[in-house]
Amino acid sequence: MEETISLKEIFTVIKKRLLLILAITLGAAAIAAAVSYFVLTPTYESSSQFIVNQGPADQSAQYNVNDIRANVEIINTYNEIIKTPAILGEVIEELDLPYSVGGLSQNISVANANNSQVVTVTVTDENPARAVEIANTTVSIFQDKIQDFMNVDNVSVLTEAQLSENPTPVAPNPVLNIAIAIVLGIMIGVGLAFLLEYLDNSVTTEEDVEKHLELPVLGVITVITQDDIRSNPVNFQGKPMKRGSVNGAQKETV
Repeated sequence: MEETISLKEIFTVIKKRLLLILAITLGAAAIAAAVSYFVLTPTYESSSQFIVNQGPADQSAQYNVNDIRANVEIINTYNEIIKTPAILGEVIEELDLPYSVGGLSQNISVANANNSQVVTVTVTDENPARAVEIANTTVSIFQDKIQDFMNVDNVSVLTEAQLSENPTPVAPNPVLNIAIAIVLGIMIGVGLAFLLEYLDNSVTTEEDVEKHLELPVLGVITVITQDDIRSNPVNFQGKPMKRGSVNGAQKETV
């Protein structure tokens, strides 16, 4: 026989374990805030852009669709070359970076939006000034090296990375982390509340008797405390005794 649960029972369980749910939610939010502000190291982002076009020798000629398509297709090759040891090795050596080629490669992303001829080189680093230097140096070295690698001169720097006065870290995002922690805390708290309710097999109400024992409830014995007696003394005082006689025998009635 399948057991069903009503909305009333759901709200009853949540109300019963509300303090537990709130404690878990607030604890998760506090942990997320502490980790975001005091444990995780802020990282900064800087971007430099270059454009792939025809070289100076061909500037007198008009652009056509095939030239633009060829430039867009070769960008995919450039995106791979720019993250190779031949480029990043020189960047590390020139800036004396505390990275290996693989480590630096993970901090660099290269992309061109909507198959455009503009390529954006984005660098993330714990130091905002160093992120700017890496982005600009990478594009500069790539621009020089690509002429030797592919015998072309079709790369021009479009925008150099600039260091702002008040750099803002891109990660971590404390507000987002706390919001995610609150949602997870609520989910875990509600789940734990229903788990505890499921594991609780004690009989505490008339409904529990009828549900688990399948027995009718004949009566309920109310628990009377000393506070109840003190608050309502009249209701708990005994009734006066009446005395009489029946055939000469004493009789007491209540």
